[in-house]
Amino acid sequence: MAIFSRSRTGAAASRPRSRRLPCLRHFGPQWYATVMGTAIVATAGAALPFGVPGLRAGCVVVWALSAVLLAAVLAARAGHWVLHRDQARAHLLDPAVAPFHGCASMALLAVGAGTLVVGRDVLGHRAAVTVDVLLFTAGTVAGLAAAVAIPCLMILRHRPAPGTASPVWLLPLVAPMVSAAVGPLLVPELPPGQGREALLLACYAMFGLSLLATLVVLPLVFARLVHEGPLPLALTPTLFLVLGPMGQSTTAVNQLADVAPGAVSAPYAPAFAAFAVLYGVPVTGFALLWLAVSAVLVIRALRRGMRFTMTWWGFTFPVGTCVTGAAGLARHTGLEAFGWLAAGLYVLLVAAWAFAGARTLGGLVGGTLPAAPGPRVPAVRTA
Repeated sequence: MAIFSRSRTGAAASRPRSRRLPCLRHFGPQWYATVMGTAIVATAGAALPFGVPGLRAGCVVVWALSAVLLAAVLAARAGHWVLHRDQARAHLLDPAVAPFHGCASMALLAVGAGTLVVGRDVLGHRAAVTVDVLLFTAGTVAGLAAAVAIPCLMILRHRPAPGTASPVWLLPLVAPMVSAAVGPLLVPELPPGQGREALLLACYAMFGLSLLATLVVLPLVFARLVHEGPLPLALTPTLFLVLGPMGQSTTAVNQLADVAPGAVSAPYAPAFAAFAVLYGVPVTGFALLWLAVSAVLVIRALRRGMRFTMTWWGFTFPVGTCVTGAAGLARHTGLEAFGWLAAGLYVLLVAAWAFAGARTLGGLVGGTLPAAPGPRVPAVRTA
C-alpha cells in the first residue's frame, strides 16, 4: 500500500501543470467583473432616493452573493497562478487581457463598500467597518499598483499599434477612482483631526489621478472609433466601460462633499459641496451622451449577431456607478429628476445583471466557461 501511495503521489507530482484543473487555465482577471457587477447592484439599490418595499432586504442578499463570489474568484485566481503560471504570465503580456488586472482592486473595493452600506444589517456596524477597512486597504493598494504597472507594461512590453486603443485600457486607471468614491464611507469612522482630513484629501488625490489619466485615454478611444470604425462584435459591450470613470467620479465628489464638513473647516467644506454639483451635472450629461452612442452601437452589434461573452458584464458596474452618481446629485440639488434618472438606470442595471449572471451560470454549468480567448478580429469599417 505504501508503495502504491507513493507511486500515485509521484505521478501526480510529475503531471504537467497544464493538466491540473484545466478549467482554471483560462480563468482570467476578467472574472472579477462578476463580483463588481453583483456588488454594485446592492450599493446602487441602497443609494436610491426612493423607498421601495423589500429593496433593502434584496440588496443585503445580493451583497452576500457578491461576498461569496469574491471568495470564489479569489480562490480560482490563486489556483490559476499556482497551477498555470505560464498562462498567468501570458495574460500579463497580452495587451488585450492585462488591463483586466485592474478589476481585482475594484472587486475588493465594491464588496467592502457593500459591507458597510448594507452588510452591516447582518454583521453589525463594528464588524462591517473592520471588513471594509481590510478590503479598502487591499483594494486601494492593488488599484494604485495596477494604475502604475499596466501602463508601464503597455509602454515597455505591449507597445500597441496606433489606432488600437480600447475602452478596456480604462480599467486599471479607474480603480483609484473607485477608492475615491468608497473611501468617504470610512472618513466618519476615524477620530476628528488629522486622520479624517488625510483620508479625505487622499481620496481627492486619487480622484484627480484617475480623472486626468482618463482624459488622456478617452480621446484615443474615440479617435479609434472614428478612424477605424466600430469595435468587433464581441468587444462592443466594452464601450460601456467609459461610463465607469464618469459615474464613479460623480459619485466620488458627492460622497466626499457629504463627509467634508466633519473633516475640513470652512471655506473648503462648502466649496466641496459646490464642486460636487458643478462637476457632477456636466459629467452626468456627457455620460448620458456616451450611453446613447454606446446603445446605438450595441443594437447594431446585436443585429449583426453579437453573442454573449464575458464582456457583457461591462453593462453592469459602469451603469451602477451612474446610478450612485445620479443619486448623489439628487441628494445635493434636491431635484427629483436626478432621482428618477437614478431609478431608471437602476432598472437597466438589474436587467443587465440578471441576464449576464444567468448566461454566465449557464456557461459554467454547460462547460463552455471559462473559455479560451478566441482569435483576434481586426475592426473593419462597415456601412
